[in-house]
Amino acid sequence: MIINDAEFGEVIVRKNSLSRGVRFSISTSGRLAMSVPKYTSDFLAKRFLNSNRKVIREKLPIKDPKEQRARDYQKKLLTKKAREYLPYRLEYFAKLYGYTYDKCRLTHANTRWGSCSSNRTISLNIGLMKVPEILRDYVILHELAHLNHMNHSKAFWEEVKSHDKNYKIHEKKLKMFSPGV
Repeated sequence: MIINDAEFGEVIVRKNSLSRGVRFSISTSGRLAMSVPKYTSDFLAKRFLNSNRKVIREKLPIKDPKEQRARDYQKKLLTKKAREYLPYRLEYFAKLYGYTYDKCRLTHANTRWGSCSSNRTISLNIGLMKVPEILRDYVILHELAHLNHMNHSKAFWEEVKSHDKNYKIHEKKLKMFSPGV
């Protein structure tokens, strides 16, 4: 569950069956996170947040709420753009080069642009919408090649090269960008 709070922005509420009390922390995305016992109602979670504002402010290094709201808004825009673009571009290249995949998933990982699982699910980072189209295409082709080679063997790189002659240049240029939003 997510609580939209005027002061702290989006507060992530995680219900935990092993939790005996309420705990606050900062998530990897920089948001305030709240761990509560499994059967805590949404009303009680909001009430606990409101009654502990002073303690939260004093103990946790929360980013400026305006900055956090701006990041949340940027993430929503990127997610919308990614939904409208990435699955269709993946499908285009899959058909063009004869690949079949099971599912396309959009992620918001901080460290990777994409991945391909053994069950043929291709995950693409919404942060790809911040890089030039040629680099987006490289990531998509890279992940499609993993459908045939689940490693970075010589055969894998030969397959990538067969679709993108400049893959080494694209790989270097991609390192100038960060996948996190």
